[in-house]
Amino acid sequence: MHRNQHNYDKMKLEIQKILLAFALPLLLLFILYTLRTMESVMNWDFITWGIYPRETKGIMGIFTSPLIHADWGHLFANTFPLLFLLWCLLYFYRDLGIGILFFIWIVSGILTFIIGKPGWHIGASSIIYSLAFFLFFSGILRKHVPLVALSLLVTFLYGSLVWNMFPQFASSTTSWEGHLGGAAAGIAAGILIRNKRPQQPELFIDEEEEDNSSHPENEEVITNPDQEKKND
Repeated sequence: MHRNQHNYDKMKLEIQKILLAFALPLLLLFILYTLRTMESVMNWDFITWGIYPRETKGIMGIFTSPLIHADWGHLFANTFPLLFLLWCLLYFYRDLGIGILFFIWIVSGILTFIIGKPGWHIGASSIIYSLAFFLFFSGILRKHVPLVALSLLVTFLYGSLVWNMFPQFASSTTSWEGHLGGAAAGIAAGILIRNKRPQQPELFIDEEEEDNSSHPENEEVITNPDQEKKND
């Protein structure tokens, strides 16, 4: 009875964490839709909030360009990928998520500013590419089962993104440089935190503990105390 109550409390806590991980993605989407609505209703144009490569007028866009979209179709296309991938980041990398988001946001913007073709580069696509490539490479580098599974899911859902990173396949109005810069930022973030301890839901931890307790023969037995000190 006590064990069932303990598992129930763990599950309840995990559900709260799942919902909490949606807070920042939903807040960001609220900002994106508010800005897009202001442009439509007030007939304003925030294009100058974008990145204009290698010119001083485009520096601010390193921080603001993901917030601006060309039209409603552009925003709608980015909505679900941004919501899902950012939730994955904040749920599976709880303590690291905010720092990773800040890193890929700035680095992808800087890379776009350096390599981009002349013109205003706007949209959250660079963040989406950063998140997708980070989640894939981080999961593979860590060799941690839940994160590897997440890597495979991201590949299945967004594997086709890779084609829009190259000018041969991207349309003339697509910022393939932003996509490429985002991918590079995501890979760099995955490499930088590869040695950080993997985070995982409490339910996974409980399952592993139960498996270890029910299969004691799988535990390593060290008969030589000197060997134990050496391994430590």
